[in-house]
Amino acid sequence: MSTSGGVVRRSLLDDLATSMLALIADRRLSSGDQFESVRSLADRFKVAVPTIREALRRLEATGAVELRHGSGVYVGQHIGRLVLANPLAPTPSGDRLVELLQARALIEPPVAALAARLRSDDALERMDGHLAAAEELIASGDHAALAEVNMAFHRSLAQASGNATLAEVVESVTVVNVREQLEILHIHGDRQTDLQEHRAILEAVRAGDAELAERLTREHLDGVLAVIERAAHP
Repeated sequence: MSTSGGVVRRSLLDDLATSMLALIADRRLSSGDQFESVRSLADRFKVAVPTIREALRRLEATGAVELRHGSGVYVGQHIGRLVLANPLAPTPSGDRLVELLQARALIEPPVAALAARLRSDDALERMDGHLAAAEELIASGDHAALAEVNMAFHRSLAQASGNATLAEVVESVTVVNVREQLEILHIHGDRQTDLQEHRAILEAVRAGDAELAERLTREHLDGVLAVIERAAHP
């Protein structure tokens, strides 16, 4: 009986979350816009306030809404996304980290090729900025910030492809278990080599050489994968 009740409750919460997303779309609300109050939503959908709060917390976990204490409900920054990383992903095993890098090595090289074909000045400028920041962080020894900038470079490279869905996929696989990836790379990786390889990828994109951009990105990620594999299976 309790299992059936749990299924019904999950279905209700899913339905409420879907209805609230539809309401946001119907009203053409954008990230940062204020949404209805919790009480108003409870009245609208004829359910209790705690049930609305639970459905909203589900949406908040995806970045679709933001609950601001004492202020209300606002549309979140990920309202338009189709692909999201699991915000509650468990700490991965070494084998799962290897799988994650294998996935990146399959996905990102052709995305880099597309970026070389469709590059924009804004995208190139963003990637230039990431590499300049990386050079400064290598000199300062701030490895945690450097790791995040390196991931940001890969996300900007994907955004340069002009395909929002591919960019979301790449962002999702670069933020999943990022702490574990960075810990391994901090111990075993070569930061200067990473910077040089990122520079070569950027220059291939800037030159519009799709084949070279794809090959360099594949070689770069294969190198990262080799580091992760050695750490996972010493």
